[in-house]
Amino acid sequence: MRDELLSADRNPEVEAEDVEIEAGLRPRSLDDFVGQAELKGHLRVMLEAARRRGQAADHFLFAGPPGLGKTTLAHIVAAEMAAEMHVTSGPALERAGDLAAILTKLEPGDVLFIDEIHRLARVVEEVLYPAMEDFALDIVLGKGPAARSIRLELPPFTLVGATTRTGLITGPLRDRFGLTARLEYYEPADLQSIVTRAAGILGVDLDDEGAAEIARRSRGTPRIGNRLLRQVRDFAQVERSGVVDGPVARDGLVFFGVDDLGLDKPSREILSVLCRHFDGGPVGLKTLSISVSEAEDTVEDVYEPYLIQQGLLHRTPKGRMATAAAYDHLGITRPVTPQRRAGSLFED
Repeated sequence: MRDELLSADRNPEVEAEDVEIEAGLRPRSLDDFVGQAELKGHLRVMLEAARRRGQAADHFLFAGPPGLGKTTLAHIVAAEMAAEMHVTSGPALERAGDLAAILTKLEPGDVLFIDEIHRLARVVEEVLYPAMEDFALDIVLGKGPAARSIRLELPPFTLVGATTRTGLITGPLRDRFGLTARLEYYEPADLQSIVTRAAGILGVDLDDEGAAEIARRSRGTPRIGNRLLRQVRDFAQVERSGVVDGPVARDGLVFFGVDDLGLDKPSREILSVLCRHFDGGPVGLKTLSISVSEAEDTVEDVYEPYLIQQGLLHRTPKGRMATAAAYDHLGITRPVTPQRRAGSLFED
């Protein structure tokens, strides 16, 4: 695999060691990939059909919150097609020439993975249109009336895009993908299987009860499940006998600040600020982000989706609002305002 023009705009909390560990835990084939059954079925058919025709697979767009397996699926597409994979990201492709440099290096059947594809510059995106549809690269030579365009043929390739913000992708780009799929949060049973598999790879002595406890608090996200597994493993080795059973898993998760719903400290801080400082809202995203000292994109892409899915947070035209369930979870008495006495839109 070649990593070309990798974005420097990474989460600073993700260390190189963690990236290597995650790569080692990734499934390498569709058969090993747990969950997302409908999407796996679609991919299996489309990839097998492409193999039988001896052609490059169609283009794929994977959407969903961070940590659900978008990058893993891109690797699996390349592996299933026995193709070389080239990796880049939207922010790294600042100019049309950056993308052109990658496209001209592709071999027939190669897979080009663009993470955060919603952050592509418009001028770069326009280069993709003929590349995706016609496997061609249009280059303009010169400027003004004397300018002329030449077309370079590209080998057939597969583009895989990943995004956490489907709404920011333009219609013309989205329509050029053969399959657009949104990854959903995982069921606890699937997460238990994922955590158990990871424990085997990492050499963690984990029983079913311990795996179930970690899975239950993983917020429906494999990446979080694998991280919690490593944290509980460390806790078990230092504070217990090294075996991760149910009680040890619970103690370890409490030690690292993960509550019964799987909420970590930043997630609880968002709810706490809404409930304690703003009487439940509505509060604008910018104000909320400043209050919890997090970037707006981080609040919106990383923390909010699960809070909304759990019924703890509402997004409204006026801003974010905490629900009655949020007050109950935090153990805070819900204030009675004139609006709520009259009957709020979000009253239970």
